[in-house]
Amino acid sequence: MAYEKTEKLLELATMMQANREGVSLNDIVNKFGVSRRTAERMRDMIKLQFPQTQEKMDIDGFKRWYIPQGTLRDFIQFSAEEVALLETLKTLLKKNNMADKTETLERLTDKIKANVDAKVLRRLDIDAEALMMAEGFVCRPGPKLKINPEHVSVIRNAILGFHKIQISYVSRSSGKTCRNTLEPYGFLYGERKHYLIARHSGKYDDGKPRSFILNNIKSVEILPETFVMDENFSLREYAEESFGSYHEPPFDVEWRFDADVADEAAQYVFHPKQETVRNEDGTLTVKFRAGGRLEMDWHLYTWGKHVTVVKPENWREMVDNAC
Repeated sequence: MAYEKTEKLLELATMMQANREGVSLNDIVNKFGVSRRTAERMRDMIKLQFPQTQEKMDIDGFKRWYIPQGTLRDFIQFSAEEVALLETLKTLLKKNNMADKTETLERLTDKIKANVDAKVLRRLDIDAEALMMAEGFVCRPGPKLKINPEHVSVIRNAILGFHKIQISYVSRSSGKTCRNTLEPYGFLYGERKHYLIARHSGKYDDGKPRSFILNNIKSVEILPETFVMDENFSLREYAEESFGSYHEPPFDVEWRFDADVADEAAQYVFHPKQETVRNEDGTLTVKFRAGGRLEMDWHLYTWGKHVTVVKPENWREMVDNAC
C-alpha cells in the first residue's frame, strides 16, 4: 500500500512538471479518483518534498500548482514496459505502411534513451527485449498499399505552412493521371487505404474537402501560394461521417446481430456515435449515421449470416452500384 501511495505521488509530481499551466485540485481528483480532501493531502505532500513547487491562479480564478522544468530529472526513469511499448508501436507503424511516423518515433526513442543512465539503459534493453518476445499481435492478412514517405513528408510541411500543393494523381474512377492544385487539410489512415484530405483550389473548388488515396499520388510539389483553412472544418468530425476512412455522404445505418454473436458484437465500437439496443430476443441492434458502403460491406462479411442489414433497405443495390 505504501508503495502504491509513493508511486501515485511521483506520478503527480511528474504531472505537475509536465503541465506548464499547472495542476488544480480538480485535476488531481479526476486523475487519481480520490476525494478532494485526499487531493489536498497529496498536493501538500508534493509541496513538502519539492519546495520548488510554484502556485499560480488561472483565468477562472482557480489555484494551480506546478513544478519547474528539470526538478525531477533524477527521479524520472523509464520502465521496460514503456520502452517495449515504443518498440511495439514502431513495429505496428511499419506493418501499416506509415514509415514517416516510424521515423518520428525512432527520433523520440533516441531522445528518451539519451536521457537514461547507461547502466539502467542496458538493463532496460534486456527487459524490453524479453517483453517483446512474450507479446505478439495479430496482423490483418491481405495486401497492403505502399505509401511514398517522401510525399507524406512534403504534404505535411505544406499543411504546417498552409501552402497549396500540386499533385499528379491517378483517378480512382477513370484510371487517368491528372494534375490537381489542392489545399491540404490533413491525413486519414485506414486499415486498407490511407487518404489525404484536401480541397480543390481554382476552377474545381466547390468548397468541400475531398479524399485522395495517398498511394495514387505520383508526385507532389509545394507551391508558394498560401491558403486560409476553413475554421469550421474538423478532421475528427469529417472522419466520423464515414465508416472507415473513405468519405461519402452519410446515411442511416441499422444492423441487427443474432443472439449467438450479440455479446461479441456489443464489445465493438462500429462508430463513435453509435447507439446499441439489446432486444428481448437476445439480438443486438446497432444504429449510426455514416458513409462508406464498401468498407461496411467488407466488415459485414466477417460476421457472415449472423448480421442482418435493416437500414438502408436497398443495401445490396447500393453496394453493387458502388462496385
